[in-house]
Amino acid sequence: MTERQQIIVCAFDQRSARVSAFDLHEWVYGKLHLQEHEVVTIQIDGPRRHVYIKFRDTHRMQAIFTANQGQEDFRHENGEISKVRIEAVGLGMRRVRVASLPSEVEDKTLKMVLGEFGDIRDIQPEIWPNDYRCRVPIGVRVVSMSLVKHIPSHVVVAGYRTLISYEGQPTTCYRCNESGHLQTACPHRRRKSRKQTGNHCIISGSGGEGTHFKHNDNIG
Repeated sequence: MTERQQIIVCAFDQRSARVSAFDLHEWVYGKLHLQEHEVVTIQIDGPRRHVYIKFRDTHRMQAIFTANQGQEDFRHENGEISKVRIEAVGLGMRRVRVASLPSEVEDKTLKMVLGEFGDIRDIQPEIWPNDYRCRVPIGVRVVSMSLVKHIPSHVVVAGYRTLISYEGQPTTCYRCNESGHLQTACPHRRRKSRKQTGNHCIISGSGGEGTHFKHNDNIG
């Protein structure tokens, strides 16, 4: 079965008065502040009182959740106000790999951070395969969760910048975590001074301390 992508569903209270297709369109573009070029389709499921909105851009879809916090009001012609639940569709269960997080950081801390993106069912350490001598954790945690919105490629947990990956994850910028561009074309990119010290390149950050970058193909 083909998975729905970049779609939100606006679930109206079935106990409230019926809503016309015209009023639904006015509500979508007025209350949710959407423009025609941002939307691919608007599909109405009358019996279930659901309205499916497919977006052209994942980032714009996620912004709806941030702005409306998963719920919005609808004012009927008779003055009645009903609550409309706004949810993501088609994300479903994912095995989310979290790398670069020290073992000293507890699972409950990770769960609190990732809870913004969905319902977490389980967190387990990834173990070295059978052909390795030491069957111990490799420093990656696997989070089984039902996503309501996509997770950026990098998330800060307890002060550590972690690497997040899972099937179907949109590519996001390493610098600002926004989708639609890479770090080299980031609109938030600022010029930084560079110093050459031996064979290392030191990039001075805002704190004035140099950060050494070293490539290792066996990590990640």
